Amino acid sequence: MKFLYSDTQDYVDPGYDFINDVNAPGRRRYWDDMYAHELMAPAPYDGLLVSMSAVRQAAGVAKSKVRYSTAEEQRMLRDGVRKFLRYGGPKFKDAMVLGDCGAFAYADSKAPAYPPQEVVEFYSDAGFTHGVSPDHIIFDCLTDNPPASEMAPGILERFEITLGNAEEFLSLTEAENCPFEPLGAVQGWSPASMADAAVRLEKMGYRYLAIGGLVPLKVDVIKHVLRALRDAIKPETNIHLLGFAKADSIHQFTNFGITSFDSTSPLIRAFKDAKANYYMESPKGGLDYYAAIRIPQAIENPRLMQGIKRGIFSAEDLQKREQKALAALRKFDSGSGKATEALDAVMDYQQFLTLGDGLPIEKHEKELMKMRTLVERTLDEAPWKRCNCSVCIKAGVEVIIFRSSNRNKRRGFHNLGVYHKHVQRTLENHR
Repeated sequence: MKFLYSDTQDYVDPGYDFINDVNAPGRRRYWDDMYAHELMAPAPYDGLLVSMSAVRQAAGVAKSKVRYSTAEEQRMLRDGVRKFLRYGGPKFKDAMVLGDCGAFAYADSKAPAYPPQEVVEFYSDAGFTHGVSPDHIIFDCLTDNPPASEMAPGILERFEITLGNAEEFLSLTEAENCPFEPLGAVQGWSPASMADAAVRLEKMGYRYLAIGGLVPLKVDVIKHVLRALRDAIKPETNIHLLGFAKADSIHQFTNFGITSFDSTSPLIRAFKDAKANYYMESPKGGLDYYAAIRIPQAIENPRLMQGIKRGIFSAEDLQKREQKALAALRKFDSGSGKATEALDAVMDYQQFLTLGDGLPIEKHEKELMKMRTLVERTLDEAPWKRCNCSVCIKAGVEVIIFRSSNRNKRRGFHNLGVYHKHVQRTLENHR
């Protein structure tokens, strides 16, 4: 089972100055930066996925934070996706580079944003190893398997659009002798309808299926879908799970013959989760999670800036507390300071972040106590000191500080590496 990371233009400045919080002198975005597979050895994933909706703007495509410029799109098509992502050479020659259309970006539109012919040309020109047919997402998955006659016309239309596109897409790849392996996209409103779609795709000639619409589904529902599919299709037919948001539950999916899946979850949780920001392998075989230590920049953090503008907080006072928290944490990391001193300094600054919520004082105190417990555990166990990945070795305590993208993305890279090993270990244990 291969773990693919969905590219979201995540790279870091290898020369970033953590003490002064500035980029390396003369640093050029992208050109001087490094992707996770450049910064870490071994690479923290088995392949990459790139969504067409992130690269090419089209009518009906929602604007995303991940947006390639026109120049970047042209360079990718000219140089090829491997060279653009710096994912080529002998080291990555067998690694999978999968293209999909990014159906979530045009989910509100009447039809997919890209017709099959355009998608085939995009995958071929960019040199993808694998490409998914253009699908139209169906969000609901009803486990009681209602018949088509009970479904809204719009859902049935999306079902047929996805299959019609897959048929045209496969014909084009065969007629044009395309260099990538085609994956037929599976959409449906129930496990039974998705199994029906999978059988129809097999009959068209697909040997690799990409299961879509999984992001909002719970683990048990995804299992229902996979059981229905495996009962209906050939055992040798490959399965890819698109946008597998339940990545931490991968140990529950080892018996479904999954060939590959993609997820951004380990990286995103580094800066979007309330308390599980840093991954570590557990001695018991699973994953342990730690809260990152939040020390944002006082005059850049939106919540603190609101307090400063309203005259509730003093900018000068906040900056002093911020620097004191950073100094105490670094002193503790070097062995010349105590964990309790670092905890007190961090929480002294944290109180202003919590106050900025505008919560009643009782809730404010409760939130502070919760945060104190989480930070205390992180300091007591100091997981970054036990990790031997290249990110943690080089960044040290900075990797556990929730502050600026260069730290947060490094922590995300670390999470990808830990998660990748977790997947490999899980597979070994189930052989």
